[in-house]
Amino acid sequence: MDVKDDDITEESKKNHISYYRSLNRTISEIQDEKNQESEPAIKEHLENRIDAMEKDKKRIRDMFPDTKKEEWDGYTN
Repeated sequence: MDVKDDDITEESKKNHISYYRSLNRTISEIQDEKNQESEPAIKEHLENRIDAMEKDKKRIRDMFPDTKKEEWDGYTN
């Protein structure tokens, strides 16, 4: 299987930061949904989705290790 190199250009970084922020919003929405849910199987499914998104966020942060936390969170000047 071929392994694809990560695209770490500035354009890619900009796109990944945008995606990272959208993951934050989605995780927050799923967390709210999970908190309102009473069915254990559904809660577990939602937790698994959150875990997968957190892993994706970590993968993105690892691609751009010099990026400051404020930039990931959208608190840049």
